[in-house]
Amino acid sequence: MMKTSIKFIFLSLLLLLQVESFAQEKSVLEQLDEIAIIDQKVMMPMRDGNRLATDIYRPKTDQPVPIVFSRTPYNFNTYGDGELRTRTLQSALDWVKKGYAYVVQNERGRFFSEGEWDILGTPLTDGYDAFDWMSKQAWSNGKIGTLGCSSTAEWQMAAASLDHPALAALVPQGYGAGVGQIGEFVEQGNWYRGGAGQMLFTAWLYSTQHDPLAPKLQKGIAQEDLLRLQRFYDMAPEYPRVDWKEGLAHLPVQDIIKNANGPKGIYEEMITRKPNDPKWYQGGLYHDKMPFDKPSMWFVSWYDVSSSPNIALYNHARENAISQMARENQYLVIAPVLHCSYTRATENTIIGERSVGDARWNYDEVITAWFDLWLKGEDDGTIAKMPKVTYYTMGSNKWQSSDVWPPAEAKMTEFFLDSEGKANTRNGNGKLVAKKPKSEAKDTFKYDPMNPVNSYGGNVCCTGNAVQGGAFDQSEMELRDDILVYTSEPLEEGVEVSGFIESYLYLSSDVKDTDVTIKLIDVYPDGKAYNLDETIQRVRYREGYDKEVWMENGKVYEVKMTPMSTSNYFEKGHRIRIEVSSSNFPRFDRNMNTGGNNYDETEGKIATNSIHHGGTHPSRIILPMIRN
Repeated sequence: MMKTSIKFIFLSLLLLLQVESFAQEKSVLEQLDEIAIIDQKVMMPMRDGNRLATDIYRPKTDQPVPIVFSRTPYNFNTYGDGELRTRTLQSALDWVKKGYAYVVQNERGRFFSEGEWDILGTPLTDGYDAFDWMSKQAWSNGKIGTLGCSSTAEWQMAAASLDHPALAALVPQGYGAGVGQIGEFVEQGNWYRGGAGQMLFTAWLYSTQHDPLAPKLQKGIAQEDLLRLQRFYDMAPEYPRVDWKEGLAHLPVQDIIKNANGPKGIYEEMITRKPNDPKWYQGGLYHDKMPFDKPSMWFVSWYDVSSSPNIALYNHARENAISQMARENQYLVIAPVLHCSYTRATENTIIGERSVGDARWNYDEVITAWFDLWLKGEDDGTIAKMPKVTYYTMGSNKWQSSDVWPPAEAKMTEFFLDSEGKANTRNGNGKLVAKKPKSEAKDTFKYDPMNPVNSYGGNVCCTGNAVQGGAFDQSEMELRDDILVYTSEPLEEGVEVSGFIESYLYLSSDVKDTDVTIKLIDVYPDGKAYNLDETIQRVRYREGYDKEVWMENGKVYEVKMTPMSTSNYFEKGHRIRIEVSSSNFPRFDRNMNTGGNNYDETEGKIATNSIHHGGTHPSRIILPMIRN
């Protein structure tokens, strides 16, 4: 009898394993088809008559379900080059298993969607109309949550400002290109930083913008025809690869895409816009004068292109949301990764060249709990247990929490620039000191736009092979004579720097306009110097972005830099360092030093720039420090 029971159990387990193995062999589409109603190429109507291509995956149930909605400019077609593509299908499978409809839609003018595309310039009403259509479907419970990273997140905030009642909660991740102006950050969707152009969009638009002369499907095609067409047309242009290390160096800047034989499109118009051009305030950018009143779970990363304005937007929503309910339901998570690389953290996360330890986090669990709470009304306690801010501190390599950002215990601490007049290179005599120097001095360097300081690592995205993001040892770069280096003494005790970093530099020059750059660095005892954050200021905009004010030869000007952000533990024996220069290329475009447009110039001037410090010119950096 005992032998028979054991044999039965063994055979049962074997059968179970065979069933599981068979299930694992099924394609994602087959698994999805078993549990979901698949409705692809639904042409959702907008108020102006254009239709947006939408794929809908919903559970096979008679009960209405909530919706997780992802709108994107990227290609999610189920087929490409005649083969099944599973990325979107896998996301749909995951959400349908959790009891949600998963809806993914292309922005107008993208792939099968009708209309003309304009990066973040499409009507805000597209978002509102999509919410309206979805919430009125018989299978919908009337609750919608938005989810996505980068361009799939950037439209969410401006659309949320229209306050559609069906939009219940947001999860924007890496959303900086959707931020127009937040307080002192006037980036217009990461197009600018401190008035200097960020070159990421040059490379990105090369492979994203649709040429107006490219073939398009005719309007009004029936869904059944689109379903057939999608199997052998995915509407995705195939762009030749560009060596952006060379490509971004082309002058004039306005012809870079043309020089690479790329598509014509919105780039040629956008490159001519100044930071306060009225066109930035039309379409899909969120500005701090717009209302906001939706619960949001914000995700930021330290080595993304826009951690500072992203965090500033979180603070803005928490302080200025219309209702107390929305103000109390803003959460922020900051990870030590590159743009949209949250789930790529490992047990030993390497960001550039620097190990920041085990940076994994339970993203799936938290996002699911977030949507369960706001879209289903189900509360398992996960969100209630979360701090308002969850952030990762590099150096100590640990997740931490705070009720506010910056953490309340962070004390703004000044470090002043000092030298004997020769801070050029890391072998110079530049110092960071705690007390303001009484004697005045200056450090001078030549900035040649034809030989700019090269970007090496950093908080960057989307520049192809031109810039690799992350923390890299800057010590070799610091041998350039056009980089001023200011370093503290070795720390007698470890200190955490967490929050916004302010800096004020006093500049004189022999040209009417130039740039000032700064970089914050953690210097190890062995000399390795890892970059934490960096920023830039185009000096013509030092008095605001609504006017250009030129410099007079030799006159000293205070330049307030746009704030940086980090959370880093400087261990005992480490040193705090900043680099100051006038270029960080091709992360930022080159100032040609002429006072001209820059974007249409091919020849520049060599500038003689000086950083003044001490006495009446207290150049300084102000760090949010948390001591043990």
